[in-house]
Amino acid sequence: MEKFIDFLAQNFSAFFDFIFVIASTTIKGLESALLSIPWWVFIIIIFVLGWYFTSIYGGLLFSFFIFLIGTFDLWPETMTTISIVLISVLLSLAIGIPLGILTAFSKVMSAFMRPILDAMQTMPSFVYLIPVIFFFPLGNVPAVIATIIYALPPVIRLTELGIRNVDEEVVESAQSFGSSTMQMLVKVQLPQALPTIMAGINQTTMMALAMAVVGSMVGAQGLGERVLYAINRIDISLGFEAGISIVFLAIIIDRITAGIAERLQRHGRNVA
Repeated sequence: MEKFIDFLAQNFSAFFDFIFVIASTTIKGLESALLSIPWWVFIIIIFVLGWYFTSIYGGLLFSFFIFLIGTFDLWPETMTTISIVLISVLLSLAIGIPLGILTAFSKVMSAFMRPILDAMQTMPSFVYLIPVIFFFPLGNVPAVIATIIYALPPVIRLTELGIRNVDEEVVESAQSFGSSTMQMLVKVQLPQALPTIMAGINQTTMMALAMAVVGSMVGAQGLGERVLYAINRIDISLGFEAGISIVFLAIIIDRITAGIAERLQRHGRNVA
């Protein structure tokens, strides 16, 4: 493995430099965009999302959580963490959903991916930090790459599970009407599997947020960096504030994504 990592670092340095430039520019751009939003507008956005996907009480609670994070003077760090998590999740979904679809349609691919996914889910998260620091300078980019690797398995597994569990009678009906494989996937299987896929997206998002503190060990900024700083300084108050802020973000993301999944499931039942 060490020789393989050395080979990649020596022969594909230009490729990794290109990824670093693109990723770092995207992270900084998204962070700047979030910081440009006035705090009260951001709180209103969170309230509306919480109200629409959960309840008015959920919206009030979530907006109160965001207000508390601001009172802790951790607003810039929170926006940085959200930027890292959003980019990690979007890239994880861009890779994981197509792989999940492929494994659902191919038994060979499924058998090939299963042990890899098992290893990815059981490998300690700290281990993912070791190879990425060979390819990228310390900072947010290696944290994003490590987060993607760590957060990929749930969305792959649940996408495959959702497609495989689509009612065979529904699939046969689509085939009897002359639907092509792509039409059947887009119009039948994916809509039916959407609640399960949303559960995978929820788990991927939560795992990406869980890497916030771990990523700080390779220079990632944000709330995780403040937790690491508090550990080094044995600063209980800062550690609590940064830690509880991560908990607040986790609650908000979990409830909103769960609400989206529930609405999609209800919509699917109504259509059926």
